[in-house]
Amino acid sequence: MTTYLFDEPKTQSIPVKGEAAEYPITRIFCVGRNYAAHAAEMGVEVDREAPFYFTKNPQTYLATGATLSYPPGTENFHYEMELTLVIGKPVFRASVSEAKDAIYAYGCSLDMTRRDLQLVARSKQRPWDLGKDVEGSAVFSPLTKAAEVGEVGPQRIWLTVNGETKQDAHLSDLIHNVAEIVADLSKYYHLAPGDVIMTGTPAGVGPVVAGDVIEGGIDGLDGIALTIGAAE
Repeated sequence: MTTYLFDEPKTQSIPVKGEAAEYPITRIFCVGRNYAAHAAEMGVEVDREAPFYFTKNPQTYLATGATLSYPPGTENFHYEMELTLVIGKPVFRASVSEAKDAIYAYGCSLDMTRRDLQLVARSKQRPWDLGKDVEGSAVFSPLTKAAEVGEVGPQRIWLTVNGETKQDAHLSDLIHNVAEIVADLSKYYHLAPGDVIMTGTPAGVGPVVAGDVIEGGIDGLDGIALTIGAAE
């Protein structure tokens, strides 16, 4: 039995509706620029040939309903409302049909972003880690099994800040749909249970400050909420 010099990190996990056991997180993949209107508001062109990815550490997980301290090093902390999917069986170099069959469940999520740091990194052609891989920045609602959700496309996705609507779109606006994302990512990774994929955000992203309350939802899924606390 292996012993460690320090306590090993806690395995982060997401509740699943109808299950006593939770879904463990091993990796978080994020799709960038997957809504044309959001790409336009960020001043970049859409790549329709293939999805664009970045990652978050599993330890950035935060459950819906939490309060997140305003993070250090930023003066422009943004919300991004997203559909998340999770993998239910091993899949590698999958067809679109095989990829769709590998999706276990869906949920609402927030990709909280230090936008000023992300844009500095982008301008210098550097990785986005300081902007995106932020403690508490991967917020998830309980998951709903794919079989209960049905076809992904017509569902509305929305977000409010202090009751004011900021993002309002439909999942049919996704440039790369959920099966296409999984199929493409499986070209580069042996995907397996534990892999979480955040599929991108619609237009309407913007900053929040301490005291703001974020709420969001997707038709047919449990909603999501986050309160922004004071900086530490």
